[in-house]
Amino acid sequence: MAYVEQLSGDRLERGDASRDGEAAARETLRAQVARLERELSGLVARSFPHLPVLAPAAPSVPRLLGLAELERSRDRLAGRIADAHRELAERSALERRSRELLRRAKEDPRRYKFLRIAVADLGEGTCGTWEVRPRLGPIGMLAGWWQVKLSSGCP
Repeated sequence: MAYVEQLSGDRLERGDASRDGEAAARETLRAQVARLERELSGLVARSFPHLPVLAPAAPSVPRLLGLAELERSRDRLAGRIADAHRELAERSALERRSRELLRRAKEDPRRYKFLRIAVADLGEGTCGTWEVRPRLGPIGMLAGWWQVKLSSGCP
């Protein structure tokens, strides 16, 4: 009988140790998920409104997530952050190319006739367009008088 009690006591100790290990793993995963969520929200806030981020689907009922579910959640967040970094890099490259094109168009407007660059592509707002157009309409077009003008903005 003492042996049975000793075995059941060992099992409880092992069970407690495995529960403590699981609790520690769960806490570590929750901390990682929280850090990733903060990083993603910071990326979205810094790049607003250019980085669309969809909210994750909430579970239908409140429940405690298991280790596997926490790991999947962490991995999904890490993937979304990698996608956000890629989109931001592409956006940054677009803005850089657009600014360079606008600079060249201002230097030699005749070379870039009827070019239009949206202000949003420059990262300067959401409304307006830079456009290369002739001064004085058709007369300016025939005379070769071109200028770069900013539109008045939003309709």
